[in-house]
Amino acid sequence: MDSTTWVGATAKQIARAVRRGDANATQVVADHLEQIAISDPSLGAFRVVRGGEALTEAEKVDDQEDLANLPLAGVPVAVKENTPVAGLQTWHGSAAARTPEVAEVDHEVVRRLRGAGAVVVGVTKMPEMGLWAVTDDPDGVTRNPWDLDRTPGGSSGGSAAAVAAGLVPIAQGNDGLGSIRIPAACCGLVGLKPGRGVVPVDFGDNDWFGLVENGVLTTTVADAALGFSVLAGQSPAKLVEPSKLRVGVSLRSPIAGVKPDEPNVSAVAKASKLLVDAGHDTVSADPRYPNGVALGVLATWFAGAYKNSEGLNVRELQPRTQRHIRLGKAVTRAGLIRQTQRDAWRARSIRFFADHNVDLLLTPALATAPPLALQYSAIPWYRNMRANAEYAPYQAPWNFAGLPAIVVPVGFRPDGMPLAVQLVGPPDSELLLLAVAGQFEVQNPWQRHALV
Repeated sequence: MDSTTWVGATAKQIARAVRRGDANATQVVADHLEQIAISDPSLGAFRVVRGGEALTEAEKVDDQEDLANLPLAGVPVAVKENTPVAGLQTWHGSAAARTPEVAEVDHEVVRRLRGAGAVVVGVTKMPEMGLWAVTDDPDGVTRNPWDLDRTPGGSSGGSAAAVAAGLVPIAQGNDGLGSIRIPAACCGLVGLKPGRGVVPVDFGDNDWFGLVENGVLTTTVADAALGFSVLAGQSPAKLVEPSKLRVGVSLRSPIAGVKPDEPNVSAVAKASKLLVDAGHDTVSADPRYPNGVALGVLATWFAGAYKNSEGLNVRELQPRTQRHIRLGKAVTRAGLIRQTQRDAWRARSIRFFADHNVDLLLTPALATAPPLALQYSAIPWYRNMRANAEYAPYQAPWNFAGLPAIVVPVGFRPDGMPLAVQLVGPPDSELLLLAVAGQFEVQNPWQRHALV
């Protein structure tokens, strides 16, 4: 961190300094707004930057008398653009998908962030209706700060790019089929998808039949734990060093014919060694991914688009989105969205841990390097589908099961792009996942920011 600016500091460092009076929220926010103005033109992470409004809100934080009770005092945060922020339109990834009216009140997770002392500096970009693991629209492409020719992933791509570039220390995202964990892996961040019912969702018809969860993207495990506790409405908890665990390790892809490349295989091997070095046991344990689960995920992805399109002029949406909606209409009418199927997979996923006598599951985070940063909105639907399936197959089953999962950086590919792994746990294991991620961080510290 440069001694003349708070850009690059962690959320915990900023909040501690503001609470102690070593820094003021107004200057912290001003520093980050300046960095956004410098760096975001090349990244395209933000849809809207709340310059004057954010400074006014930071001044109000400085005027509060109860700073000691604000775990995110003065911390600049970004919010994904499908999450209502009072006074702004909710974009959902494109002008055609945005709400015509401004939000009158904050979404509950935004309210909780602000209640903890955070200052919303802007909203970040996502692909149209959150459907893709790449982030772009007809007006521009959001880019990865580690390599501007690569995507930051999606659908929380703007949030990930902003955090990885140091434009904010923490950003809210949401995850319906991997939309926090995929961009976290692409951008070298910590990304936790909480389990079902732990953090408020409240997206109505936009929750993809209950698959979507809200969470945060950060550069450190401590910040991830802090952000999680705020969103979950819990008191900030100190992570406890886990006792000896037995961790299942699997390279098996949920999508037939898709396999991890050598760097991602090596990432899992490195993570396995880190677990053993931390005193845990690792064993081979492959989940069985029934064809029905893959088809159920696919049908829900399509049907979610169809359900979310109600009230929109579908003809104004991107061609790839229109194709998704047509397929969603067909699977909905065919009755292929079945809660019983999700319930059965959830039960089977929970039973996996008992059947294999493991506490957690370790998998690759990605199968390949992040794809190139292109205008995918102008590319045919089937090429979007192929790009998504070939590089990010490992996340969706755990949304379908409603289980918590986290992505943690473990190094770099030969081309300099970040490498990461995914840890999955049974219900209510969010703090355990964070604690194990913290052990990775201690043993194998990662570079927190890309230099844009």
